[in-house]
Amino acid sequence: MSFRYGKLEDSIIAVIRNGIEGKDVGVAFSGGLDSGLTAAIAKEYADSVTLYTCGTNSAYDVSVAKVLSEDLGLPWVHVQISKENMEKHLKDMIVATGTSDPFTLSYELPLFCVCMASEERYILTGQGADEYFMGCAKFIGQSDNDYEILRNAAVERLLDISIPCEKRIAEHFGKTLVYPYTDPSVVSEIGNIDPDELRPTDMDSRKSVLKEIAVDLGYPILLNRKKKSSQYGSGTTDLIRGLASRNGMKYNEYIESLCDEALCGIASRRRTAAVYARVDPILKAEAERILQEQGSSPSEAVEMLYRRIVEDNDLNHL
Repeated sequence: MSFRYGKLEDSIIAVIRNGIEGKDVGVAFSGGLDSGLTAAIAKEYADSVTLYTCGTNSAYDVSVAKVLSEDLGLPWVHVQISKENMEKHLKDMIVATGTSDPFTLSYELPLFCVCMASEERYILTGQGADEYFMGCAKFIGQSDNDYEILRNAAVERLLDISIPCEKRIAEHFGKTLVYPYTDPSVVSEIGNIDPDELRPTDMDSRKSVLKEIAVDLGYPILLNRKKKSSQYGSGTTDLIRGLASRNGMKYNEYIESLCDEALCGIASRRRTAAVYARVDPILKAEAERILQEQGSSPSEAVEMLYRRIVEDNDLNHL
């Protein structure tokens, strides 16, 4: 009997093979199912595969990735982050990508550090598996309408914010990223699957289709790889919170101060009042791109807006 997800499995293998065959390859490796499967497949076709895991010495990702690297029989490198080097890495990433969104910086910093540390030009990533194979806990227990909204928003952020940021990271370090789970051929095959087979009913049924593929390829060891989000599994968020506290700031305020320093090339004024607002992420990304081109920071833009409101005593004239 043929494997029911055989076409999808073949498309994932083909993307990896076409991207890395005969090459020396690095893998942005968290020790979870997504990157574990890409590493296992790459082992069959690449000249060499080295696994890179970014995190603190006590990070969850570091501990599980080391064990899985031994199970897969692949060399592993711990890319260490600490309170001593975190601020420099954040500023370097802000300059390299123009990103100032606190979530994006925290989430993408591990990839930035992996690209910085890796000797290989080609880097495999498991990015996109959560969005296309329904790996996020937020998808569970939602109404049909809310599930669709969350799923579409997740894919939109992936394509419009995360991947463009990652490609700027790769370009900065002269790397080429290989995305098996977001390749059009793979996404097309995912679209042929009954949506109910992808939709998780509980925590254990998340990414069930990808888990079946791992088993069919002979890697059942990947099924129970518990995974935390990048910023938590690596310890990035905790480090930033600690640095913010040490500077007498809140998390977002601290990130804003680093953006001021990195993008404007001047010492931050270390603003003591912070403004928190929810805006459309696409609008935010485009506005911040323009601000960067003009040598301004988000903090300066918000301050200018507030000054205009105070001076005009009116919002309608803006």
